[in-house]
Amino acid sequence: MSKIGYIRVSSEHQETARQQEIMNNYKVDRIFSEKISGATADRPQLKAMLDYVREGDTLYVESISRLGRSTRDLLNIIDTLTDKGVTLVSNTNSNTTQSNIFITE
Repeated sequence: MSKIGYIRVSSEHQETARQQEIMNNYKVDRIFSEKISGATADRPQLKAMLDYVREGDTLYVESISRLGRSTRDLLNIIDTLTDKGVTLVSNTNSNTTQSNIFITE
């Protein structure tokens, strides 16, 4: 059971430091990080993370918006994580509740 972090910012000019600090606070074992628009379907680090996570792992994100920019995209990713038995922890979104999603603030 690993703690996995996913960090995404929308452009090369944006900094990941704030998200990195959150991952450090969670003491994640591995981080997948990319600087690419969430509207882009081809997100190599997201794909690598989804391939990497295993049953019992916990995925940490600063916000669920880091995973997907559309509701459909986000729900598909959450379904993939759920099917794999991965727990999702979002640091900032408090309006989402599901048995395998934990929201912290």
